Amino acid sequence: MKIAFGADHGGYHLKEKIVQLVRDLGHDVADTGCFSCDSVDYPDYAEHVVALVDDGSCERGILVCGTGIGMAIAANRNRKIRAANCHDDYTARMSREHNDANVLCLGARVIGEGVAVDLVKIWLVTPFSGGRHQSRIARFSDF
Repeated sequence: MKIAFGADHGGYHLKEKIVQLVRDLGHDVADTGCFSCDSVDYPDYAEHVVALVDDGSCERGILVCGTGIGMAIAANRNRKIRAANCHDDYTARMSREHNDANVLCLGARVIGEGVAVDLVKIWLVTPFSGGRHQSRIARFSDF
């Protein structure tokens, strides 16, 4: 799977660790930045990742900012994106099983590195269950 990554300055360090994890798991990565702790605007990085998922260059995306909230709001402006701000195993799993989330948003100031690693692993392997959930998602999202 090819996964697009983006982060603002608040998520930079966590993004770097997760990028390496995803590579170690055998996935391809498109890292759109940011590439330092210098202050940047998170909507720019959400837009880069959304564009790659939207056009099919990447199957999924992972966005990291201080809380994950801003990235999720910015990413969800696109009807093809189903971005989920996850903070525990259950939300990561349900975002895939019930919502077919194609973008994972994480808050570097909210969760620790160990939790983030667990969430990414769960999110990458959990399939969408389809069924009754597919018609619900179709009401607000373009497949």
